[in-house]
Amino acid sequence: MRVLSSALCFVGLPLALLACAAQASEPSQLIDSINSYRSQAQRCGGQASLELPPLASDPRLVLPASGSVDLRSALTQANYPMVNVQAITLNGPRDAQAAMKAVQESFCQVVLDPQFVDVGVSQEGRDWRIVLARPLLAGKLGDWQAEGQKLLTLINSARSQQRQCGGQVFAAATPLAWNATLAGAAETHTRAMANQNFLDHVDRDGRTPGDRAELAGYAGQQTGENIAAGQDTPRKVLDGWLASPGHCANLMNPQFSELGAAYAVDPKSDAGIYWTAMFGAP
Repeated sequence: MRVLSSALCFVGLPLALLACAAQASEPSQLIDSINSYRSQAQRCGGQASLELPPLASDPRLVLPASGSVDLRSALTQANYPMVNVQAITLNGPRDAQAAMKAVQESFCQVVLDPQFVDVGVSQEGRDWRIVLARPLLAGKLGDWQAEGQKLLTLINSARSQQRQCGGQVFAAATPLAWNATLAGAAETHTRAMANQNFLDHVDRDGRTPGDRAELAGYAGQQTGENIAAGQDTPRKVLDGWLASPGHCANLMNPQFSELGAAYAVDPKSDAGIYWTAMFGAP
């Protein structure tokens, strides 16, 4: 049955081809909807989520939509070096909009889990499989200061041109200067997130980014913070932030003139690697 249905996608009238193309786009539409959902703070399971970067579509995570699947075996065969993986199966939604409604109602905690960075979606009729995963760290990173300054270079490159962050347009902004005090505060928070297995702007002692900057000795008038988890290179971190309206707006804010950034790794944590960029204005 599946083979016949697939074959019909390639023969027949142009109308049939259009219908087939529309069906093929439904998984992509669902990924877009999930990423839009993640890009804003949400209420899920009685808790508020953070604004999260988008999941990257990875064809290795597109598995059969129906039937039983051994996730680990399937991803090993697809050469996806995963650490954590979780699948959502849906039966009944006729299109991406209905599937997204089901995801929000029953699986919000899965799609809002910050440890996941990649996604694959498949559809067969009214059967759907959504696979979310986090790969092994592939990048060979230097120490936290070296990678923090690489992130600074990438951020300054992004700031050098006009950019739209969600519905807000930002003019090109002046480059940020490295600030060692902000970098120390960023490293402390990043290490705390990795070792204590959390992703939040408020640390386990209840301190905000402004509190941490002040405790570190930063005398600036304004601070801001971007955080990330799971991405194993500065480029991936930046790309995720640019695709997230709130993170992008922080990054393009012309009032900021200084930055310190850091990463930290803890293999026992859910996300494996965490990042913090702390912005400041003296």
